[in-house]
Amino acid sequence: MPELPEVETVRRGLIKLVQGRTVKKVTVLYPKMIESDLTEFVTQLTGKKILTVDRRGKYLLLRFSGDLTVVSHLRMEGKYFVQPQTQPLEKHTHVVFDLDDGQQLRYNDSRKFGRMRLVQTGQENDLKSLQKLGPEPFAPEFTVDYFAQALHRRKKAIKTALLDQTIVTGLGNIYVDEVLWMTKIHPETPANHVTRSEITALRQNIIAELQRAITAGGTTIRSYTDAFRNMGEFQFALNVYGNDGHPCPRCGTIIEKIKVGQRGTHFCPQCQKVE
Repeated sequence: MPELPEVETVRRGLIKLVQGRTVKKVTVLYPKMIESDLTEFVTQLTGKKILTVDRRGKYLLLRFSGDLTVVSHLRMEGKYFVQPQTQPLEKHTHVVFDLDDGQQLRYNDSRKFGRMRLVQTGQENDLKSLQKLGPEPFAPEFTVDYFAQALHRRKKAIKTALLDQTIVTGLGNIYVDEVLWMTKIHPETPANHVTRSEITALRQNIIAELQRAITAGGTTIRSYTDAFRNMGEFQFALNVYGNDGHPCPRCGTIIEKIKVGQRGTHFCPQCQKVE
């Protein structure tokens, strides 16, 4: 599933490709992908201009004229890209926006898990899925004090706590494994056992690691590509994720893989010990 760096990279690409373009036609080939009224989705977006693209956690917010916003979650395999209208549709393309420059903004999703919802701009925060999200990692409110209070209210494993999106949003399996390794915290450590000094370092590592991943265009493990259909490059900088059986870059101990909260989890048994 695309995490914050991948979604942010897609957002930036879409701004370059479609900002200012007017939608001439909307075609939905897989109606279940639209969570709001399908007829309204098509008719209300036709003739509207794409003003910008925002992001909240792992959600894209496509802003249209007429105070309309499409809330889009890519889920496991969702991708946006732009192609000429004359180019045949690729397999797994499910939503198509014909633009006024002869191009099409296409949403492609091999697993059909992605979802879109049309709302009035400003009402997206009323959606339950967005209401529960914690602060953005780069937001001023993501302070050490806030982070410490949030973690110390939870007894679940720190890996699970960071994945649930309510403490801080945007982190997924890849980056949680990486930042816990960077901070030398075992993924099964109860969240309320993490010390304040560890929390301070963990917060700094979350911010730094996500920023580095954005700069690298995200991480491509299976099929992620950005809006220009380019693969990310941060997979070449991963220290533990996907590297089980290989030496830890820090101490040389063999990296192990276990299940934490039903999620595959990579860690160094020497650098990261349960507290």
